[in-house]
Amino acid sequence: MNSPSVKANRDVSLIERIPPINLRYQLSPTELVEEALENKEGQLTSTGALMCDTGQFTGRSPKDRYLVKDAITENEVWWGDINQPFDPDKFDSLQQRMVKELQNKKVYVRDAYACAESAYQLNIRVFTTQAWHNLFCYNMFLRPTESELQAFVPEFTIIHIPEFKANPETDGTRQENFAIINLKKNMILIGGTGYAGEIKKGIFSVLNFRLPLREKVLSMHCSANQGKKGDTALFFGLSGTGKTTLSADPDRNLIGDDEHGWAEDSIFNFEGGCYAKVIDLTHKKEPEIYDAIRYGAIVENTRFHTGTREVDYANISVTQNTRTSYPIHHIDNALTPSTGSIPNNIFFLTCDAFGVLPPISRLSKGQAMYHFISGYTAKVAGTEEGVKEPQTTFSACFGAPFLPLHPTVYARMLGEKMDESQVNIWLVNTGWSGGAYGVGERIRLSYTRAMITAALNGDLNQVGFRKHTIFGVEIPNSCPGVPHKVLSPRVMWNDDEVFYQTSNRLAQAFIDNFAQYQEYADDEIMSGAPHLHNE
Repeated sequence: MNSPSVKANRDVSLIERIPPINLRYQLSPTELVEEALENKEGQLTSTGALMCDTGQFTGRSPKDRYLVKDAITENEVWWGDINQPFDPDKFDSLQQRMVKELQNKKVYVRDAYACAESAYQLNIRVFTTQAWHNLFCYNMFLRPTESELQAFVPEFTIIHIPEFKANPETDGTRQENFAIINLKKNMILIGGTGYAGEIKKGIFSVLNFRLPLREKVLSMHCSANQGKKGDTALFFGLSGTGKTTLSADPDRNLIGDDEHGWAEDSIFNFEGGCYAKVIDLTHKKEPEIYDAIRYGAIVENTRFHTGTREVDYANISVTQNTRTSYPIHHIDNALTPSTGSIPNNIFFLTCDAFGVLPPISRLSKGQAMYHFISGYTAKVAGTEEGVKEPQTTFSACFGAPFLPLHPTVYARMLGEKMDESQVNIWLVNTGWSGGAYGVGERIRLSYTRAMITAALNGDLNQVGFRKHTIFGVEIPNSCPGVPHKVLSPRVMWNDDEVFYQTSNRLAQAFIDNFAQYQEYADDEIMSGAPHLHNE
């Protein structure tokens, strides 16, 4: 399909400015792969996936992400290091120059949408100058049917030109690359970077602004799956906590792996695909992801085993952030449509390298909101020169880089959802026990799976609980398939004095981090804060 029909596009001004000979509209995955190969944008792997490089930038560039500051955003956006303001006039100037650039290039145009729940659907039109970025959009966004395209009206436009570079002195950017969101003009401009994730996360940021304010829908950076009885579970967690591993359950159906909305009576995926890290990927560890990397999928910044077309997933010569993109139907147990009931259980996953948080604990409403805002995990000590002990990492709502609104807005919505649904929220430590990293041992994956299964099955509702002395969370007294002592971090340490000293250090880190949110937090949220142990 090389040109859009007039019926499919009521606002065709931008398309009309592109010479028809340069326009590639709504190409199929096969056509896009062929174009990418012809353009020398990538190579085919042994499984048929398209392997491409993203160029200078192998990940998002948070310092070069901006939101236009105008009447819509001025009093709503959480301005600061994450949401940097951008001048509307400078946006207009960049837009005009980028449109002019499109007129002289082969342009791939895709109509797609976000949000699997039709009531909240956001229609998107994407303009890219590289075929593989258009394939990425086919994979990651939801795909209209031919009949839906006939009535398709784009609400949001993305222009992505990796080869277009800004002039920081005149354009108001930090450097030549940029990703700028304009919520008044319903447009995203991306230039100077070939990293495809900027496209996906740009729309996620838009939804994180629109859905809570306009629709009273809680937008979430989490994975979701559904059991055979229709029970839904959500998994929040930063990189390295096991979010992908633990949500990919062969006994449960996948709703989505990264971005979801919580409406009045449903959970729905924002996306139509998955964008997963593939560093050290093996069939044994992640069979679902491994098998999904076939024709139509993309692998980014990977390399082949010498003399073959087989991807060497252990090769990090380009970046550790090697990734794959594929449509969600490449996963055998994915739900269609990607929606589910409101959740019965939510899991906050953390890799606690201090070894003081329980392997599983139940949170009160106040604790859930407090830990949601905190978004804690820890970097393993010893991985960087000069690091002698674990380093705390906090990311508000487990997705701070994508939150236009203040974190307490999302946290209060979570609290309201808890009141309405009576959902259980669990804090799961997939990190260390019996001592910090270097002393204790990593909690066995089999134990973690057993605890999550017990929570999902309701087994933990039948046991007694006791409170953690410092964090106040409720620790189950027993769990099927898990030794009794493993449930208690203090018992596992065998040294109460050092345990409480280490617990106090982590608690103080929570308190210090939360100081930036405290003036916006009510008493119920603050009731979830840890309390230092008096020795």
